[in-house]
Amino acid sequence: MNPKDIKLVIKEKYGSIVKPAPGNVQSSCCGGFSGCCGSGTTMATDDYTNLKGYDPNADFGLGCGIPTQFAGIRPGDYLLDLGSGAGNDCFVARAIVGENGSVTGLDMTSEMVAKAEENNKRLGYKNVSFICGDIEDMPLPDNSFDVVVSNCVLNLVPDKRKAFAQIIRVLKSGGHFCISDVVTMGELPEEVRRDEDMYAGCISGAVEKEEYLRIIEEQGFKKISVHKETKIEVKGEVLNKSGVKVLSITVSGYKS
Repeated sequence: MNPKDIKLVIKEKYGSIVKPAPGNVQSSCCGGFSGCCGSGTTMATDDYTNLKGYDPNADFGLGCGIPTQFAGIRPGDYLLDLGSGAGNDCFVARAIVGENGSVTGLDMTSEMVAKAEENNKRLGYKNVSFICGDIEDMPLPDNSFDVVVSNCVLNLVPDKRKAFAQIIRVLKSGGHFCISDVVTMGELPEEVRRDEDMYAGCISGAVEKEEYLRIIEEQGFKKISVHKETKIEVKGEVLNKSGVKVLSITVSGYKS
């Protein structure tokens, strides 16, 4: 698939979580599709329920970690969440940055942004906002944020170099990111790469772990650390025969 088609698929699949078709009962990880958007994936979704700021109405179970857990967020920080969905990580982050900080959520799916804004209005937060935009070309000014987080989203972005270049652009000097994402150990078979449901299910767009870390380093980040690594169980004859392992990692890096 070309990048334009990939983004259309992602918008359609994730938009349908918020507004399912009549008669289609949605659940977590791309809703009422087979498995995780047809991928048969069992994501390593960590438990948010005891975290301060957690709102179950904002949690569609789409993550593969808890990036805020390792992000070193401080009171007063300006934080950006990429692929913010219905606002789950934003509301957890807001409980940490407090009244003097600020949280911005960016998502390219308009239905998700609308749901996040609805949740935020109900919660009454004045220092949390959501905007619709593309991670590869963020509609945000340079040097604006202390921390950038993201949860199981950058694997969906066609050009990861552009994504990390944008992250370092919007971070302040000395700022950092902390991202939970899906990577592989081994190269995915071409048949898997072409599968739309596997792409929307956070598998087909994943790159090898070493390449992922190399991309981060090439964009200029320093002190790159992998805080957590968990194997993801994926059903599928082609993938299992290939011997490729799928992992969830939580990684951070700093802008000089």
